[in-house]
Amino acid sequence: MYVQLTYFDGPRTAAQLAAHDYAGEHRVADAVKSVPGIVGTHVLRGPDGSDVIVSIGMTEQDLLDAQQAIMATELLPGEDPALLTGPDRVEIREVVYTWDREKEAVR
Repeated sequence: MYVQLTYFDGPRTAAQLAAHDYAGEHRVADAVKSVPGIVGTHVLRGPDGSDVIVSIGMTEQDLLDAQQAIMATELLPGEDPALLTGPDRVEIREVVYTWDREKEAVR
């Protein structure tokens, strides 16, 4: 299993956050869901509007495929590209340990 950490540094304005949330819900989520090996995504927001998006994939290639699927989407009517800046950095890491309350630890 692999995790992608996608960072959008703050501070970000209310308009940037609204644009990001709209794109995530109406365009990006569908692109990510189209990749079968993506297990889930969590968006973590800081008080300054910074985000860390944690995407979980079965393989590193699944995460790369999700990146390509997102980049292949077209902006929806009304989306302002000036408000949709790309991430500040992206890291992909292999999961070496996980813990689940209902399961034993998996390595």
